[in-house]
Amino acid sequence: MSGNAPSRAFRTDSDDRRMTTIDWLALLLGIACVVLGVVRSVWTFPAGIGSVALVGILAARGRLYSDALLQVFYVGANVYGWANWARSRDAGGAVVVGGMSLARRAGWAAASLATAVAWGAAMARFTDAAYPWWDAGVTVASMAAQMLMAQRWWENWVVWIAVDAAAVPLYHAKHLETVVILYVVYLALSVWGLADWRRAARPGARA
Repeated sequence: MSGNAPSRAFRTDSDDRRMTTIDWLALLLGIACVVLGVVRSVWTFPAGIGSVALVGILAARGRLYSDALLQVFYVGANVYGWANWARSRDAGGAVVVGGMSLARRAGWAAASLATAVAWGAAMARFTDAAYPWWDAGVTVASMAAQMLMAQRWWENWVVWIAVDAAAVPLYHAKHLETVVILYVVYLALSVWGLADWRRAARPGARA
């Protein structure tokens, strides 16, 4: 989810300034967003909105305008997810989750791959990005995972695990060790989320 995708706007080890109160608040809200998503609490979305709104402010202040625009997408995805989850509960009040068909999985995978290729090509041609293809893959996969989360498919956690696993060496190569540690935490939470959601999505399980 949105909290699972730290922005370059965060102050990190390679920056010349310490993390500010806004940085820490955005970070803590992001972690809370993931934890609440794992336990299928609708409050994951207000936490996510708060986190990405703050990250967007930081990105805009740092003149990272593409990053700022990406946070607008995450705000919209969180609003959509909040509305969807609020009307998708069982008799006990728990959010109902399910699994995707093979055809739906293939469609999402194909669309995500095509978008990542186009995004990576644009970054490689028009920007000085250090790792354009890697960066594009992580970004597009994060966006796809956020939408799968909003639609309550357990497969979102598979994508988040892939994102987190790919992001660790990416940010290590950029010497952003604070973000590396954060992604390791996200990876552990995503594994927890996958196990819990798959159990909840089984026939007869309380979801």
